[in-house]
Amino acid sequence: MKQFFITIAGVFVGLMLFAIGVPLMLIAIAAAAAKPQATPTRAVLVLDLRDGLTDQAPRNPFAFFRGKGLSVMGVEEALKKAERDDKVRGLFVRLPEGGMAPAAADELRDAFKRFRAAGKPILVHSQGLYADGMVTSTYELAAASGDVWMQPASSFQVTGLASQDIFFKNFFDRHGVIADYQQRYEYKNAVNPYLYDDYTPAHRESELSWMGSVYDTALASVASDRGGTPASVAALLQAGPYSAEEAKQKGLIDGLGEVKQAETAILAKAGDGARLVDFDDYAARSSGGASSLGGGPKIAVISAEGDIMTGRDGAPSPLGGGETIRSDDLSRDFYDAIDDKDVRAIVFRVSSPGGSDTASEQILAAVRAAKAAGKPVVVSMGTYGASGGYWIASQASEIVAQPSTLTGSIGVFGGKFVLGPALAKFGVDVRGLSVGGDYSSAMGMGASMTPSQRAAFSAWMDRIYDGFVGRVAQGRHLPIDRVRDIARGRVWTGAQAKALGLVDALGGYPLAVERAKALAGLKGEVRLEAFGGPSSPFEAIQRFFGAGASVAQTMSAMLYLADNPKAQAIIGVVGDARLRADGATVLAPTLVK
Repeated sequence: MKQFFITIAGVFVGLMLFAIGVPLMLIAIAAAAAKPQATPTRAVLVLDLRDGLTDQAPRNPFAFFRGKGLSVMGVEEALKKAERDDKVRGLFVRLPEGGMAPAAADELRDAFKRFRAAGKPILVHSQGLYADGMVTSTYELAAASGDVWMQPASSFQVTGLASQDIFFKNFFDRHGVIADYQQRYEYKNAVNPYLYDDYTPAHRESELSWMGSVYDTALASVASDRGGTPASVAALLQAGPYSAEEAKQKGLIDGLGEVKQAETAILAKAGDGARLVDFDDYAARSSGGASSLGGGPKIAVISAEGDIMTGRDGAPSPLGGGETIRSDDLSRDFYDAIDDKDVRAIVFRVSSPGGSDTASEQILAAVRAAKAAGKPVVVSMGTYGASGGYWIASQASEIVAQPSTLTGSIGVFGGKFVLGPALAKFGVDVRGLSVGGDYSSAMGMGASMTPSQRAAFSAWMDRIYDGFVGRVAQGRHLPIDRVRDIARGRVWTGAQAKALGLVDALGGYPLAVERAKALAGLKGEVRLEAFGGPSSPFEAIQRFFGAGASVAQTMSAMLYLADNPKAQAIIGVVGDARLRADGATVLAPTLVK
């Protein structure tokens, strides 16, 4: 009977691996190995922004299952190559109907302007721009194209910026939930919705400050790209909303038409015989570029997006999960770049709202090690470089941020939710036991901290905050009292942070590369090589499912049906791998691209 259940369990596991693992493998390898068609002689790239953008290419190779195929850096890189590609004659952009990250709009705006400066037209098409928080940033990007179309009878609701917070204090009070949190200091407002029933004066001041800065940046960009002054643009936009027809009459857009009509218009600009080409396909064909050059000096590119956590990202799930920054992985990327004798400088792309202080410190130690090895580190900030995201950037050689990047937030918060009183109302009692010191039970959910526990917790918070302030003061060469004055948990935009000395320059990834070259004494075309980054789908499948040689063989047999030369090369490697005594299948990453 025991053997029977073991057999049944084995069959079940095998079926799960086959039913889930094999389809994912087939899709992933087909997507990765399929050879894209050659670019036509006259191509218009079609960039669809409606599914949203990550800042960087996701480390999880299954991100495309969740509609996360495009990244700001990927779009920027492909457009840079398209500028010099004689076959690319134009760009057609499908705009999202709502808002987009302001810093992403800043960065893509710069890329659009460089593309147009190369003599190549852009046409953007919108099926409506609706009042959705950051929709002004979407219009900022549209304005940079020089030719903005909207679908007839659609709505133009670009009237300003808005944000909204939900406050739980009254709900918690009613149901007996206690938010036992502390902040350093009054502007560190992430937990304010649990502590208060409305904005505190500091919370309101901070939010309106960065929102006003983002809005001013967008207005200035639109005025520069479409004419007028920021004040006149603001007056025109704020008098809305408008229909698409009214927006055209007022000079806010340039054309009215359905998607097909807009496509026909950009193809006409591109010349006889022009064809539409999917942007993803072109980006896949054109990947490599400077990084594929031969030996010699190079700049390492290390990317980090998401919440900062300790440990390793051991097994990315094909079923979900957002991007995270794992301190072991990211630190290893830095030490790999340090050990590479050809690496002369590092561009560190950061887009993070924060996370663990200990994980942040581990990453910052790697940044310091790179500088000590004579390899300058230039940070390029994306959407965020705040809290822990600023911690890991604070001692770089230079920091470059977009005007609308949200950065700073030099502060800390921590605590717990006390659920004991709330559960008691339902007849559920929370009891606890502890041995050792008084603080051992401090984080229990049954009751609030005792005065002595709260004092110890407060001292710990102070140490973290003082350490954060000290690192910023040292890295930015600012008096510590000055850092304390501008810190206190307050969020700044890149434009505000530059005036305060928290960043060095305003711009995007290309500027960070130029600054890294200058600091390393490099001139001309320089190789850019990514360190770290996404694993192949095959490797991720193996790690997620714990696939050994026998499972990999089964998957390989299925892949053979694809009749793909690259898939068959993989099969050969897997066949050899089964001869290994330990049963582990190791796939050379260069075989799956």
